[in-house]
Amino acid sequence: MPIISSISLLRHHPLLPASPSALLRCLVSSARENPNPNSSFSVRPHIDKNVQKAKESLKSLSLFPSSPRGFESDPYRPLDPSHAVGLVYAAQANFMRVIVQNPVDSGGTELLCVVRAVLKKIGRRVFVGDRVLVGSVDWTDRRGMIENVFERGSVVRDPPVANVDHLMVLFSMDRPKPEVSTMTRFLVEAESTGIPFSLVMNKSELVGEEMLTSWKTRLHAWGYDPLFCSVESKKGLAALECIMKDQTTVLMGPSGVGKSSLINVLRSSQRDSREEEWEKWLETINGTRWFHDQRVGKVSKRSGRGKHTTRDVSLLPLTRGGYLADTPGFNQPSLLNVMKKSLAQAFPEIRQMLMAAQPEKCLFNNCLHLGEQGCIIKGDWERYPYYLQMLDEIKIREEIQLRTLGTKRESSVRYKMGEMGVKQAEPRLEPKKHRRQSRKRINQSLLESMDYDLNEVSDLDIEEGFY
Repeated sequence: MPIISSISLLRHHPLLPASPSALLRCLVSSARENPNPNSSFSVRPHIDKNVQKAKESLKSLSLFPSSPRGFESDPYRPLDPSHAVGLVYAAQANFMRVIVQNPVDSGGTELLCVVRAVLKKIGRRVFVGDRVLVGSVDWTDRRGMIENVFERGSVVRDPPVANVDHLMVLFSMDRPKPEVSTMTRFLVEAESTGIPFSLVMNKSELVGEEMLTSWKTRLHAWGYDPLFCSVESKKGLAALECIMKDQTTVLMGPSGVGKSSLINVLRSSQRDSREEEWEKWLETINGTRWFHDQRVGKVSKRSGRGKHTTRDVSLLPLTRGGYLADTPGFNQPSLLNVMKKSLAQAFPEIRQMLMAAQPEKCLFNNCLHLGEQGCIIKGDWERYPYYLQMLDEIKIREEIQLRTLGTKRESSVRYKMGEMGVKQAEPRLEPKKHRRQSRKRINQSLLESMDYDLNEVSDLDIEEGFY
């Protein structure tokens, strides 16, 4: 039996992990839980330079530090002098006018920009009101290229404006006279956007009080509370200023109803009240036509309709806060966002009837209110014929889309993960047009064509020898 010369007392140790990686994780977690400043062991987290650069770019920086109240600041900082973040305030043909922060003189600068081709390929349109990233900036000639569009809060297709807070559907009491069919289409288009809107009747000085009362009662029956205003007598302008304060408002309506005239009056009244601040802010913008009055045209004497005076969409600042978008007049909205299932919800009359009939409801959930069995909507209201007319129009459009495109439509955009885990959109190529042919297939096709030519030559030789 061996003799034990010495006995060593073993201290109690916790059970250590078997693998080196598990041991390292254990040491890291213990160092984080019990930090010891005197210890020589320290864990330094890996700092990605791209992440650090992105964090620095997201620091708060006012886009226009000397702007009047209501001009929004921008939380993005340009990564280098050739990039800037700005606001698209006008769309003219294939060009966009953007107000950006100038790093040289710390003021606002207007840039004439084109849109990057990849944005057009993936179908990402740039609208007035968009916050965009501008690259390849030439500060001398004030040129640039829009490389990306930031996320939108809301969008209106007719007219194309982004980040809209309020819609103002404008009609005139006379010259041109209001038409029920045109008003219905504009109101349905406004209802389909889901954005709060107001119905404004301009040129109220051209008609008498009886006509105003008649139209007010009529529009109340439709489910709307109209606001009557006048550019000449300044009636109702104070109420409009309160509605548009600190909001991005879009004026929409047919030609000749006085959209540009109303904008000029509203901006001139605000300019008079805060002239000093307006002039100070105007000096910080280099090369801009942002503050010019809108061009005004006359109503046609032959047709009684308005002429197309405003030809592009422009976003105009208001000194009391917010923006006002002037848009070209158009007499027939497209209604592309309205489906046959959602058309009924765009009519306040139908909504009121359904609410009054509760707890009763239509027998079928997909009822289109065409007098089906069990339908509780009766056709004794004024705009019911226009509802039927628009429903037929939408049905025809949806049938054509179904025959042309089918039920399944593959998107023209595909997404991939870029740097720092950011999803980047790129155009999806059509396989039949852009698929690259392999070398093996190219060689096979060449050999087949050569064999075919040799066979033709041999056949000709045989025929000549035979004759």
